[in-house]
Amino acid sequence: MSVTVIPSKPVPAELSGTFRFIVNLTDAVFHGIHHGKKKHEDDFEAMLDRSRLAGVQSMVITGGSLRESETALSLAAQLGFFATVGCHPTRSKEFDEYPGGPEAYLQALDSLISANLHGKGRVVAIGECGLDYDRTHFAPEDVQRRHFRSQLFLAKKYKLPLFLHSRAAHEDFVNILREEGFGEDGERKGVVHSFTGSVEEVIELMDMGFHISVNGCSLKTEKNLLAAKAIRPDKLLLETDAPWCSMTSTHASNTLLETLPVSLKSKYFPSSTKLPSFMMGKPVKGRNEPSAIGGVAWVIHRLNEGVPFEKVTEKVYKNTIELFGLDHDELRV
Repeated sequence: MSVTVIPSKPVPAELSGTFRFIVNLTDAVFHGIHHGKKKHEDDFEAMLDRSRLAGVQSMVITGGSLRESETALSLAAQLGFFATVGCHPTRSKEFDEYPGGPEAYLQALDSLISANLHGKGRVVAIGECGLDYDRTHFAPEDVQRRHFRSQLFLAKKYKLPLFLHSRAAHEDFVNILREEGFGEDGERKGVVHSFTGSVEEVIELMDMGFHISVNGCSLKTEKNLLAAKAIRPDKLLLETDAPWCSMTSTHASNTLLETLPVSLKSKYFPSSTKLPSFMMGKPVKGRNEPSAIGGVAWVIHRLNEGVPFEKVTEKVYKNTIELFGLDHDELRV
């Protein structure tokens, strides 16, 4: 499940702007449940407080299935955020297993979108949808392709941007998008999230009109850093994919992250405690949080020497506003 972030009140210059990040905001770990077992108190609100201190102002919560999309919309309405509606490629079999079949599942997604097009808590994109050939044990390639196409119909019907997923499937991914009329006229847009592909793939996707979003997993290797550096400012979005995709000391990005000023490090990566020693108000060690979005932004800033940190965050803020059709006046926590 995913999210977009935006500062709610005057903040220090180094935190100005809105940061785009991807967050599994409805994941049970934010409520103290790990691997199906209650391990500590629910610290969802504490996590949100840390996000606000880091400059997070609003979120676009992404649905990865029909049920998750319903939850995303409910949470977005409750918190005054925004949401997406769609089915992740690894869950594509849900279309065929749904009572009434694929048509009924698609209609249920369609109805969910049509009922939530206005005001806070509204749908701002279709997805997460796409192709994932790394995990075909969840859904075969042909099943993924079929139901990727069907969701593109929803994006065209409602003229909403796409929230896209692509793993080890670039050729089929871009071919389907082109065949369905995306990436040619420049009017139908979207973002390829959690990008881990090549420089060549970055360039092709940007030339098709798509934005590229990166997180900790997008910055693991030197090749990843080269691809991230190739993203044009007007096509850049940022994310965390929390509670996953943490930035760690073994990643190629760590050398750049080590230059993060102490004043920002305390906001983006506050002191944490190990799970057995949970302390309310402190993050759980190893659990990525939305506040880490600043760390992702810092790495992109350092990859583009000479470009001020504030300029990077402000550009991503504007990209987010424009892509998802948000209004500055409604970006208040």
